[in-house]
Amino acid sequence: MRTGVWLGAGALALGWYSTLVEPNEIKVKTLDVWLRRLPAAFDGFRIAQVSDIHYGEYLGEDHVRDVVKLTNEAKADLVVLTGDFVTRHLMSKNKASRLSDARAAEPCARIFAELKSNRGTVAVLGNHDHATDPEFVTDALSSHGIRVLRNQTYPVEVEGKRVWVAGVDDALEHAADLRGTMEQVPRDEACVLLVHEPDMADWVARYSVDLQLSGHSHGGQVRIPFLGAPILPPSGRKYPLGHYRIRELQLYTNPGIGVITLPIRFDCPPEVTVFTLRAGARAVS
Repeated sequence: MRTGVWLGAGALALGWYSTLVEPNEIKVKTLDVWLRRLPAAFDGFRIAQVSDIHYGEYLGEDHVRDVVKLTNEAKADLVVLTGDFVTRHLMSKNKASRLSDARAAEPCARIFAELKSNRGTVAVLGNHDHATDPEFVTDALSSHGIRVLRNQTYPVEVEGKRVWVAGVDDALEHAADLRGTMEQVPRDEACVLLVHEPDMADWVARYSVDLQLSGHSHGGQVRIPFLGAPILPPSGRKYPLGHYRIRELQLYTNPGIGVITLPIRFDCPPEVTVFTLRAGARAVS
């Protein structure tokens, strides 16, 4: 009897923590990333990454304002947003209902307009953005000063040297043109690639890309100690969370801010990631 009481209390405590505590405890993770081809002028350049907001389902204005506050406190040179600003709901079968889902991008973008960095804010779309109304989501972001890269590039210059920020459109929704995007980048210049799905890294590694920043997987939302995440989405299973090296390519998969399906996180808190780029070569730790 006493064992059952303790088990029941433990289950209640775990449920309380995973639904009301951890999903709201945004972690700011800082990471030095050493890039062999990074120009010396960019040594110390800071990039803040935010991903997978899924605005409006379980996450609203106050939460996103907290994200903006923490990101601004990082004093990044550039902010990147790696997709899934909205959620395509399972019951949204027709165009009108999908457009209704996409409308969450407008209040989300309005808050993200308050992000501050020296070089602005750059975004790519995710599979949920594409599965609702990608044009509406793009217009909402663009109208609030956020540059959306859909198989496009953005050169950043410091002291006459360049690093290219490239953005590939969503792969799961068959909108990605990796080859066409990379044709816009000189092969002898450093490149940071934004792509929503992390498992694209196996293809990205064939190109002259130094760092890939992705989201999509949410890290699984629930991670079991020593076992990892029991459930992961397609194209987010091989590289679900954290820092990887695939040949010459480095990849970071951000666990995201929002949640999907169930409003729970366990051992996988929401995260704003702040990268300090370093010129040179060092192995992934």
